[in-house]
Parts: sequence; C-alpha cells; structure tokens
Amino acid sequence: MEPVTFSESGGIRYLHFGSELIQGAMRIREPDEIYLEYNQQMMAWLLFLETKPGMRIAQLGLGTGALAKFQHRYYPSVKTIVVELNPAVIVAARSMFFTPDDDRKLDTLQLDAKAFVKDRNYQGQFDAVQVDLYDAICDGPAASSLEFYKGCYDILKGPGVMTVNLFSRHKSFDVNLKNICEAFDNRVLLFPESHDCNVVAIAFKGPKLEAQWRDVSKRAKLIMEKTGLPTSKWVAGLSRLNARQESMLSI
Repeated sequence: MEPVTFSESGGIRYLHFGSELIQGAMRIREPDEIYLEYNQQMMAWLLFLETKPGMRIAQLGLGTGALAKFQHRYYPSVKTIVVELNPAVIVAARSMFFTPDDDRKLDTLQLDAKAFVKDRNYQGQFDAVQVDLYDAICDGPAASSLEFYKGCYDILKGPGVMTVNLFSRHKSFDVNLKNICEAFDNRVLLFPESHDCNVVAIAFKGPKLEAQWRDVSKRAKLIMEKTGLPTSKWVAGLSRLNARQESMLSI
C-alpha cells in the first residue's frame, strides 16, 4: 500500500500518496465543500437522476472523502457505499479530512473495487457509480479494463449513471474511453478538460435519454441553489464538447 501523506498551503489541505502528486484537497474552513473542479463534476449524475429515499450510490475510491461528505450533508435520503482498498486512506479521510463515520447514510468497505464490481450480490443495486481510482504513480486509473467497466455497468440499475475521473494527457485516456464506450454501448459524454488535466466522463445505462438543454440547465440551477456546486457552466460544456449533442441532449 502507498504511504499516505499531507500538505497544507493557503488554507487548503492536500492528500498525497508518498509523492508531490495531489490525490485530493479540502478547504479547511469549508470541509464539506467539493474543492477540486473535477471532483465537483463527479456529481453530474444529479443532472439526470432524481434523488429519492432508498437511492444508493457506489463510490469507488475514497480519497479525501469529498464526495461522501457532500452527499452525506446535502442528500440525506441517499445511501453512499464507499469502496477503498487502502485502510490508511480510510483513516486519513476521517481524521484529516473530516469524513463522517459510517452510519445509516454511509457505509465504507475496505475492498478492491475490481472485486466489488464482479460480486453478484451488488449487481443492479446502484443508481449511480462514481469512479476515482488512482495510485501513487498517477499514470492513469488503477482500474481501466473492459472487464472492470462492464462490472460497473452490471452493478448499476437502469436508469443509472456512472461518472469517471480520467487523466486527459496520458495514453491511458484513450484506453479507458474506448473501454467505457464499449461497456456502455457508446452512451458516454465528456466534460471539457479541467485546469488540472482531468476529464470526467459520464456513462448511461437504461432507456434512451432525450431532453432539451434548457431543461437540463434549469436542473443545474436548482442543484447550485441547494448545494453551492458551480453547475452553471456544466451544460454549456457538455453540449459544446460532445458531437451530435449541440441542439438537445439525446443519448
């Protein structure tokens, strides 16, 4: 397991895996805020799914716990199941980044995500899956095979949405995108690259989704008003970057 280390600068606390590469970040005065832009975009499933009691989210990779904290605070009817292999990351998320202990809204499993998605007990159990799996080398996601992404597809309900953090300026990007597209029948959207070279992919399972972008924009505004997430640029970026999505969302 990689060593877990920390640094602080300008009121921001950073998570590292034994190197200078950043694995996550938190504004110390606003611990429930999602600080990094790509982390914010990992919540994009909210644009397409109505939150409701009994909803279940699988978060593969814990990091600083930013997504788990956010869902725990703003969406109390949603149950988040976190899958994290490294026990030191779990301890760090709770002690240094103020992630809540497990309760009725949060369940943390010390487990390999690749084994989790193959477990038949979890098939068809989740409304959304958030995938952010990186190691100390950070040369691409730690799980990127077609088999893995097919497993992510299998644990989703239909309709269901997966968000994945990809590293855009590395050869792993094309490999991951190809495998995601194959596993999800090419039903994939991409956010524009963020300033830190991350690209978040959104993949869909279930009935075909068609909507006017203005309606998606209204939903984005409601999310921003409730949570403070800076969603105002999401719709413009998604409609502009993805071919055949310029006039309306159809995927």
